[in-house]
Amino acid sequence: MSRSFIPSDDFFSFTAEDEETFFSYKKPLVIHATTVAIKNLAVLLIGRSGSGKSDLALRLLDRGASLVSDDYTLIEPIYTSDTKSLLAKAPPSIAHLLEVRGLGIITIPYITTAKIALLAILDQQPKRMPEKDSHSVIGDIRIPQIRLNAFENSAPLKIEIKIDCLLGDILLEN
Repeated sequence: MSRSFIPSDDFFSFTAEDEETFFSYKKPLVIHATTVAIKNLAVLLIGRSGSGKSDLALRLLDRGASLVSDDYTLIEPIYTSDTKSLLAKAPPSIAHLLEVRGLGIITIPYITTAKIALLAILDQQPKRMPEKDSHSVIGDIRIPQIRLNAFENSAPLKIEIKIDCLLGDILLEN
């Protein structure tokens, strides 16, 4: 059975039992997040209801991103011989669906899975100069994060720049 939670100020607070279940038994976790893939890397858009998750996803899709999941995302731990990573995918019941406020729910192409590379925490007033190594921890895996206002015109570009920084294509000075 999947575990589910709605984000709070501490988006990924796991109990020891949660971590044991999640990592030892490889059970997926269901989180309240819209997920898109940019350059084949998953970006989880996390925020309260009305924070702009689906709207920002729609603008990222217009810029070439791919939909993974809207509103809820399954997170699944993946192990290799030397690393742990997390995959994002859509719950089957909502795969390929996207809510477009004012229009309704539409069916669009989607990708089945993507490795999680970034958490975009949607905040009305993010810090002007954030910490250089800002991250969240899911279980024992550090995931880079960015806080931004989803409704700013530059929000999609900021996420793309952060992905390019993570890939080493752009150097971030601060």
